[in-house]
Amino acid sequence: VHPQYRQLADARAAAAAPAWQHEYRTWRPLVERGIAWLTHGTRRLRYRGAVKNDAWLHLRAAALNLRRLINLGLDHRNGTWTITAATT
Repeated sequence: VHPQYRQLADARAAAAAPAWQHEYRTWRPLVERGIAWLTHGTRRLRYRGAVKNDAWLHLRAAALNLRRLINLGLDHRNGTWTITAATT
């Protein structure tokens, strides 16, 4: 028996609950989309060396986060960043 058998069995039991499945299905597409945006076009590394590629990946993540915030209503006026409330 694996050392974490009990923990794994408990997690599987919790995952069988309809409330857990609903929450999982709510958040998974958003997470998968974010990972897809981050990894799109990254089959080959752009630079030589781990330091440069790590810096590039962090810059890409920051740019994607900024793009997402702008799409959610982030605005820069008079030297201040504000988020406008979404209208539905």
